[in-house]
Amino acid sequence: MPTRPERGGGLALTGICLGFFLVLFDATAVNVATGDITRGLGASVITLQWVLNAYTVAFAALMLTAGSLGDRWGARRVYQGGAALFAVSSAVCAAAPNATTLVTARAVQGIGAAAVVPCSLALIAHRYPEPVARARALGIWGGVSGIGLTAGPVMGGWLVAALGWRSIFLVVVPVSAVSIALVAARTAEIPRHAATRPDLRGQLLAVASLVALTASLTMTSTLGWSSPLVLGLLAVAVALGACFVVAEQRVSEPMLPPALFRSMAFSGATGVGLLFNFGLYGVLFCITIFLERTLRESAAVTGVALLPLTAVTALGALFSGRVTSRFGPRLPMALGLSGGLLGTCLLAACGDHSGTVALAVFGAITGCVGLCMPAMTGVALAGLRPQWNGLGAATLNAARQAGGALGIALLGSTALQRSGAAGPDLPHLRLPMILAATGYLIAVIVTLTAIGGPTRRPR
Repeated sequence: MPTRPERGGGLALTGICLGFFLVLFDATAVNVATGDITRGLGASVITLQWVLNAYTVAFAALMLTAGSLGDRWGARRVYQGGAALFAVSSAVCAAAPNATTLVTARAVQGIGAAAVVPCSLALIAHRYPEPVARARALGIWGGVSGIGLTAGPVMGGWLVAALGWRSIFLVVVPVSAVSIALVAARTAEIPRHAATRPDLRGQLLAVASLVALTASLTMTSTLGWSSPLVLGLLAVAVALGACFVVAEQRVSEPMLPPALFRSMAFSGATGVGLLFNFGLYGVLFCITIFLERTLRESAAVTGVALLPLTAVTALGALFSGRVTSRFGPRLPMALGLSGGLLGTCLLAACGDHSGTVALAVFGAITGCVGLCMPAMTGVALAGLRPQWNGLGAATLNAARQAGGALGIALLGSTALQRSGAAGPDLPHLRLPMILAATGYLIAVIVTLTAIGGPTRRPR
């Protein structure tokens, strides 16, 4: 029988949600700081992609192990450790004297985020075992994280304009401390499972494969798709990915158990999660560099222009929990992804010839994709055995962050390739938005075919 949630749920949920808030706030705030970082550290556009992707690659590649460790060591303990690491590395980012230090510290931030996000979901799943209450809690979780998306561009733009780019990292430190304190005071530890040896081989293969793939896509903007280095890195990424799949079949305690994917709903939600962030993170990056480099807008104006996209994403995520609890997950997922598809189609057709206001409107339409986020999370968790909540949440979010890294790398690189009136040094939107729209179209098809039926838990 499910345990009854302990008292103090409001403060506990606030503390848990703050972690995900910080993860997304930092990601979007850094987007609007790219111009200032370029001037302050002399960073190129490719370096800026790595300032973003060092974070998302570490986040994606290490989340599976972090979620599994949360199941084995206790989700609350791992959450608090991750939040503390996130705070310390944020302080290092703020003090970075050069681009190399900043990229390295961003990777450490990603490690902290990898511990925070799956454990936050595991803590919510434990506290709210009843499906309707869990759907509402996940709606709040998604809404609070959406506030992070919303606050990032606006607050980041204002902070950069007033205090410089380093301030966007400093503000993370005290909020992390509040989150750690609330989780420590108001949440109980989840029962742990027997600890086993970590799957180090699988972890190393996952990291190496994702780094190789991200690097190859990032280099296409300067070297082109026919470059031997690009093709070589793509081949390495594919080979390492194949080795990872084989390795996970042969170990007794794999980092990514194949049994997780016996549920069609879980597999579908994971695929949708990858495409969700592929479009969202890629679109945010491309619009940002288009505004700052092609339209020559300031960081503050860029932040305000991105506000409709992130605000609608947040509102959609907040509203999704109620829609899901009443109609099931397929409807909000299909509606949200269709909004993302429409918005990216408009950006592809009109973005290169649009001003700041029009881009903000198209971004708002794209932001409807936020309606999908809590619904797909609920689908993923509902399809798993309770003891796999942490690992399942980690798998979903690893797929999302991998999609985000690939979106920034591929869409960002195509935005810098020669296209029409915009020269090779000026970003354009047509091709990257076509790629984003294609991703959302595939996600809609997956949702309609794999989501909505009875969920079979893997045995």
